[in-house]
Amino acid sequence: MERWRQRLDGSRWWRGAAAVSSGALPALAFPAPALWWFAYVALVPWMLLARSAGTPRRAALDGWLGGLGFMLAVHHWLLPSLHVFTLVLAALLGALWAPWGRLLHHLLHGRPTPGQAATALLAVPSAWLMVELVRSWQGLGGPWGLLGSSQWQVTPALRLASVGGVWLLSLLVVAVNTGVTLLIVARGARAPAVAGLVATVTVTGAAWAWAPKPEPEGRSRIAVVQPGVVDGIGSIGARFDRQVALTRQLANRDVDLVVWGESSVGYDLPRRPDLARRLAALSREVDAEILVNVDARRRAADGSGQGIYKSSVLVGGNGLTGDHYDKMRLVPFGEYVPARSLLGWATSVGKAAGEDRMRGTRQVVMDVRHGERTLRVGPLVCFESAFPDMTRKLTQDGAQVLLAQSSTSTFQHSWAPEQHASLAAVRAAETGRPMVHATLTGVSAVYGPDGARTGAWLGTSASAARVYDVPTARGTTLYVRYGDWPVHASVTALVVLAALKPLRRLSSGVRGSAPSPQRRRGLNGTFEPR
Repeated sequence: MERWRQRLDGSRWWRGAAAVSSGALPALAFPAPALWWFAYVALVPWMLLARSAGTPRRAALDGWLGGLGFMLAVHHWLLPSLHVFTLVLAALLGALWAPWGRLLHHLLHGRPTPGQAATALLAVPSAWLMVELVRSWQGLGGPWGLLGSSQWQVTPALRLASVGGVWLLSLLVVAVNTGVTLLIVARGARAPAVAGLVATVTVTGAAWAWAPKPEPEGRSRIAVVQPGVVDGIGSIGARFDRQVALTRQLANRDVDLVVWGESSVGYDLPRRPDLARRLAALSREVDAEILVNVDARRRAADGSGQGIYKSSVLVGGNGLTGDHYDKMRLVPFGEYVPARSLLGWATSVGKAAGEDRMRGTRQVVMDVRHGERTLRVGPLVCFESAFPDMTRKLTQDGAQVLLAQSSTSTFQHSWAPEQHASLAAVRAAETGRPMVHATLTGVSAVYGPDGARTGAWLGTSASAARVYDVPTARGTTLYVRYGDWPVHASVTALVVLAALKPLRRLSSGVRGSAPSPQRRRGLNGTFEPR
């Protein structure tokens, strides 16, 4: 161990490689490996490296390089599309962890005192959450790979998500990693570390026992149509025909709604009345409305101009119902290029969007009618399912079922399809509403109001139409009610700790200074100590 530490200290290249590698480790907690348990110790090597740095500047560099490794590992499947630009993005976003590395060094370098250990248990997870908050801005790529999302299949964690969303999960996962690190490096401060770990277990148990649970309300039968890979000349028309054929298999299945994936229709339906009539006839045949996703050029609703929109469109037996939702949050570089005048060169080194897509302006809750029943659904498109605020807003607006229409066809043989499908479990648990994740080529999945899987996944090799009995629920989770309160609590904690630091220095200075001796005037006119 000592030899390894000396090698790291003596070679900046060895240390840099160690930082990148240790930062990449948490990616193993996400699908496809899905080693969820590893998330609770995955940050420990990175933390140990940063706290052992010789200077705060070196610790900040360890934080940056570790962040680069993390972002690159979680998004490695972008490499075939963005090539070298993936490294550029990872380096830019990795810089967000530089202050986090410096904070680790400040609190844990050397032999931390019990006070420093207690502060670290609060400050280190809070600072991590600030990094996740900043990079969650959709202009920086959105909240893909938030550490708490790795717990999508852990029932106690999903219960916590209903209390504080994915933010609370990230906070507690980093807190456990901090506690484990303290147990390793702070022999004299193990009591706070153990207390922090016990508090985490206690919070989880309390949420399990007392957090409000969704109240069962009934069931809806929702069909997902996944056509599978359709390539080559005429693929748009061939995909449409395959989806029609698969949907016909749903006749006489008493389905409430049929959901197609993202970009399932490549034509503007008002300009292609023949396709609109085929969809209407199909709706009558299966006795259910169909939610398709149109990826086509059309004029804006206000007549301001034309552009390519990605829109969820509801079709019934009489044709277009008028309900539609235009995608609001676009994928950077995939659907638009930020600051195209500066970064437009990305189109020459990868598959960045040659033309910026158009944005929608508002979220929509649609009324789906089947006989005497009405089901209120809230649609999202593609990576919008990564944003907890969007599903929270749809739930507040009355959605009974959340829907995500997606396509990860470009990343078919990577970790991306499973990573994307897993996000719906966390969104369902946060809101207490079931969520349907329907894709063109897999993975399609459905989750109940508690985040538990409903039925089997449709994998990337499947071409099928599958009916899911989706449990619905009523009531409001604490996360829907109070929102991102863990983020606000973390900001408050960091501000308070920053404000207390000068006071601690002042107090330490007063205690450390020797008291001035009292003196009296002597006979010779000089002052003498008493």
